[in-house]
Amino acid sequence: MREIRLVSQTAGLPRPSDFEIVETPVPDGDGVLVRNLVFHVFPGLRILVGAGDTETPLPRLRPGDTLVGAAVGEVVSAPDDASVRPGDLVSHWLGWREYALLPEGQYVRLDGKLPDPAAHLAPGVAAYSALTREAPVRPGETVLVTGAAGGVGSLAGQIARLLGAGRVVGTSGSPAKAARLVSEFGYDAVLSREDASTAEGLRKAAPDGIDVVVDNVGGDQLRAALRVTGEDARIALVGTLAAQLAPEGSAASATVEFDLFELIRKRTSVRGVLPVDLESGAEWTRRFGAWLRAGEITFPHTRFRGIESAPRALEELMAGGHLGSVVVEV
Repeated sequence: MREIRLVSQTAGLPRPSDFEIVETPVPDGDGVLVRNLVFHVFPGLRILVGAGDTETPLPRLRPGDTLVGAAVGEVVSAPDDASVRPGDLVSHWLGWREYALLPEGQYVRLDGKLPDPAAHLAPGVAAYSALTREAPVRPGETVLVTGAAGGVGSLAGQIARLLGAGRVVGTSGSPAKAARLVSEFGYDAVLSREDASTAEGLRKAAPDGIDVVVDNVGGDQLRAALRVTGEDARIALVGTLAAQLAPEGSAASATVEFDLFELIRKRTSVRGVLPVDLESGAEWTRRFGAWLRAGEITFPHTRFRGIESAPRALEELMAGGHLGSVVVEV
């Protein structure tokens, strides 16, 4: 089998030369053996492979470690007492390799609720949790999604619309992506980074104020959004793309300065989103599957073919080369 390992940690954006493709024996031992079909390439890898010792939500990777990421695979073999059988599809976290050996409890059996196995890699549970739990949108409200062209953002606009938002505004650094977000993915308006980084620019697209913010960027865009929110606004912090896509640094810190008096005066709530709640994950999968089959939502993504393409896929993701998620078909 082949797998992708980290060669060196850098203080800037990862390059294909920071990784190597290694041939290694198919794992053998106790557990469920899975042949991976597809895995997710996500911007948070920038933090995991970067230099530094800052605490991160997932353990940092060191030179020689195999990369990780959400994956969907087919069970090849399983112990008699396992909860899956050969031929079953499972999701797990050991992507970036052709085969994975998984102990019980480190995989989830997939039940066919989604029409395409790759759709299980859609990061929509973060957007769904933000818009239903951490910063619930009410019918007719105005929603702002920063980083709207990313994997989360390209789903968040569609979800907000399905949940009854009256106006959905996004931000993007690409005019071409902005046009597609409006024509295909539920957005009423998409602002450039420059306009999104000032309160004046945001007010042009949201003259009545912003009720809900799904923030994937941080930085100047979050600070400007706080200026334009109305009374009882809700802000869900999902990502830190401003730091993750910065050409320098380790992206392990994402500091934003704002005025606490403004939050207090407006009674604004700010919540972080970690999509690890099993209940919200199951609810999202059920509703996502129904929306997909009804043609009410799409999963914007780019597929790379072959595990050898994964380092290039990560490089292009970091360069903003694609709208939506990036996945690799093994």
